[in-house]
Amino acid sequence: MDVKKNGDVSFWYADIGGVPGYRPPLQGDIMADVCIVGAGYTGLWTAYYLKQAAPHLNIVIVEKEFAGFGASGRNGGWLSGGFSWSREKYEKASSRAGVVAMQAAMIGTVDEVISVAQTEGIDADIRRTDELLVATNEAQEQRAKAMYAHARSWELTDERVGYIDAAEMRRRIAVHNARGAFVIKKVARVQPAKLVQGLAKAVERLGVQIYEQTTVLSIEKGKVTTSRGLVRTEKIVRATEGFTAGIAGHERLWLALNSAIVVTEPLSDKLWSEIGWDGYEVLGDAAHTYCYAQRTREGRIAMGGRGVPYRFGSKTDLRGVTQQATIDKLHKILTTLLPQTKGLKLDHAWCGTLGVPRDWCTTVGFDKQTGIGWAGGYVGLGVSTSNLSGRTLRDLLLDNDTELTRLPWVNRTVRKWEPEPLRWLGVHSMYQLYRIADEREAKGLPRTSRLAALADRITGH
Repeated sequence: MDVKKNGDVSFWYADIGGVPGYRPPLQGDIMADVCIVGAGYTGLWTAYYLKQAAPHLNIVIVEKEFAGFGASGRNGGWLSGGFSWSREKYEKASSRAGVVAMQAAMIGTVDEVISVAQTEGIDADIRRTDELLVATNEAQEQRAKAMYAHARSWELTDERVGYIDAAEMRRRIAVHNARGAFVIKKVARVQPAKLVQGLAKAVERLGVQIYEQTTVLSIEKGKVTTSRGLVRTEKIVRATEGFTAGIAGHERLWLALNSAIVVTEPLSDKLWSEIGWDGYEVLGDAAHTYCYAQRTREGRIAMGGRGVPYRFGSKTDLRGVTQQATIDKLHKILTTLLPQTKGLKLDHAWCGTLGVPRDWCTTVGFDKQTGIGWAGGYVGLGVSTSNLSGRTLRDLLLDNDTELTRLPWVNRTVRKWEPEPLRWLGVHSMYQLYRIADEREAKGLPRTSRLAALADRITGH
């Protein structure tokens, strides 16, 4: 399937008139109270809350490209407050009550982001809605129902989660072969680039300096070495998510997993009447190689999923350019779920990276001895989770003992990923097994394929 534009960071920037111009880079050595590495959601939220709590602090942000260049400006726009990481893994190192409190804090990020957007005048096409994880075969239906049961077992009520049958699913969105869907309520759809650009401006209004075109070469106690000079500082925040492996000494910390998205041309009113989607729900599926989609403000469909899952050595893409095979695969997913879209053209395609810890569970923390804090490893849930990271890092850097700093993801240690070529072999094996498992289930296997369980064991997913 041909696409009009491939890369150029993402469609979300084309939607707002193109990639923004660069802010000035760092001009030589400076001193600061806090230096934040990375001007994505995590770094910006941290600066926003920290500067509000302690206006006297001299806070600077250094960024290799421009604010929102990475996942913050390329994601699927799901402000979900979600919790897809293993609750049981967090529970082993803490308590059930701690995990329930963390779950509630994650859910609260949706209202918090919307509140800040309103306060700061950020128009990010935010629309409250539901998340639908649709099942299109028997095995997926079993998994979707199991997701609902698992959520309920962790004290989530019908105000937050639900399960709908095939008829109700098709009434909402006319997905082909829909058998039902797991529903997560009170989420939101956003335009990612609008949100991150608005947040960057809000941070600047508070007095935080953002230095772009400034590549960080190393992070050590008391100093951040960049291509443009040295930042001497008491405290540092590493907010680099999927780009973390590019920093010396961090190559095996978080795996840079790749994801890609295509966006259609605007749909006609007639086509929308056939598809439905009047509630603007964010849409995913219960496949192992899952997809994620949204109906955009101007009536397009953005469909995302896995392309080439991992590049050797945690290499990242070239400004979002993705492979033709990935574009074709995403187009096939779109037209399989929604055959009504077969005649649509694709206007844009792009890809990006997300950070994955070895146990697939996100963390936030601060080492008092080195003065270095961090947050990330969001495994695809960064739009909402980064907000909680920012508020938690504020409290950690200010040495405040709060409910947030006592949550079980704080200062959680995770072992590193294996060296190459084991990382590459493990991740590619996992997705090959997932692909085969999905194919078998689509052909009628009435239960989850054992190959998917093998894939999970290989990578600790």
